[in-house]
Amino acid sequence: MRLPFPFIRLPFSFDAGRLEAELETVSASAWMAHPSGLVGNSAVALVSYNGGDNDDFGGQMMETAHLAALPYHRQVMASFDEILSRSRLMRLDGGSEVSPHVDFNYHWYNRLRIHVPIVTNPGVIFHCGDEALNMLPGECWIFDSWRWHKVVNNSDKDRTHLVIDISGSSRFWQMIRNAATGDCEARKVAFTKDIVPSIRLEKFNIAPVMAPGELEAIAREIIQDFEACADNPPDLVEHYHNLLLDFGRDWREIWYEHGQGPSGWPKYRDLIQRTQQQLHPDRRALVTASNNIGVNPIIVQRLLRAALATDHFDGFVTG
Repeated sequence: MRLPFPFIRLPFSFDAGRLEAELETVSASAWMAHPSGLVGNSAVALVSYNGGDNDDFGGQMMETAHLAALPYHRQVMASFDEILSRSRLMRLDGGSEVSPHVDFNYHWYNRLRIHVPIVTNPGVIFHCGDEALNMLPGECWIFDSWRWHKVVNNSDKDRTHLVIDISGSSRFWQMIRNAATGDCEARKVAFTKDIVPSIRLEKFNIAPVMAPGELEAIAREIIQDFEACADNPPDLVEHYHNLLLDFGRDWREIWYEHGQGPSGWPKYRDLIQRTQQQLHPDRRALVTASNNIGVNPIIVQRLLRAALATDHFDGFVTG
């Protein structure tokens, strides 16, 4: 998600020693390899789809068995008093890195990631845009994932953060605005024995069929970004402009007749396929003005793949 600054420190202070003590109880078998195979990157699922050891972004989020054994981690997560999405412990081995990238899939359209460092050292540097910093244990940070970012562990020791994905209420975003201007005091969250706070989790985070209004809003934002890049070929800009707007119009036509219902799914699938086939074979044939990434992957990940998620129909409709 886009932010006004590369990094914003949130006004929370956590007991890193207590978090580390709980971290040491986590079984080695709980750590999952990175889904893209990044060497030296692993994670423990604390909140995940159906509470399993998986990397899914969509569907009902549930607590995992790992979280049940980490009482202070739960208290930290509950302290934000927000609806939480996928959350985990993320480890970066000594001498490893998270390679430069931009988060552009649908999950990140309305979410940001909170970082709470647990075990780290001065050799671990988080880069975002044109800034870089070393997050200290017990601090609380968010960053602009629409900018290019990477993490480098220049030490021989592992780094572990608690990370929490969140969309955020108006209260949360007011706190962010205050934090960005330094107009707030840090809240110290200490461990409280025998307190097991409830955590609110996402249940309906991806629709079986994306509503036309949301689909058109995403399409227009993509169009605005590639039209703002002066180096993009004008004829291809016009083609993509019309392609995405027509995709939204035809999606709305199907929606008016079928809505979320299964009767419309074949038509939605056909429209997605026809639209994707009209993309230029070069994934960087057009690039964004905001961060110089290829437009094709954004269209595919943020729009086409997210527009139809029929596997979630039963749970979405019945609640």
